[in-house]
Amino acid sequence: MGTVRRQFTKQFKREAVRLMTEQEVSVAQASRDLGVSENTLHRWKHEFSQHGEKAFPGNGQPIEAELARLRRENEVLRRERDILKKATVFFAKYQDGE
Repeated sequence: MGTVRRQFTKQFKREAVRLMTEQEVSVAQASRDLGVSENTLHRWKHEFSQHGEKAFPGNGQPIEAELARLRRENEVLRRERDILKKATVFFAKYQDGE
């Protein structure tokens, strides 16, 4: 079996970098505290120093996938609602006709 790759949020990465820079916690200590490898922390620190607030853009796929799923679900619900409205009108006319 392959290993599961951990994913970290943009906020987590920024807080980790802030911990090392502003609070002057060593990379080794931050690694132990956060459970992230030292190499990963060095990479995050370097990326943040190079790109600032634009660092860690992410690919946005989880949010986009969820949005697409919710839109599809919303469309199905609208169709079901419209069918029920039409059925209500039909049966109301049928009841009045008797």
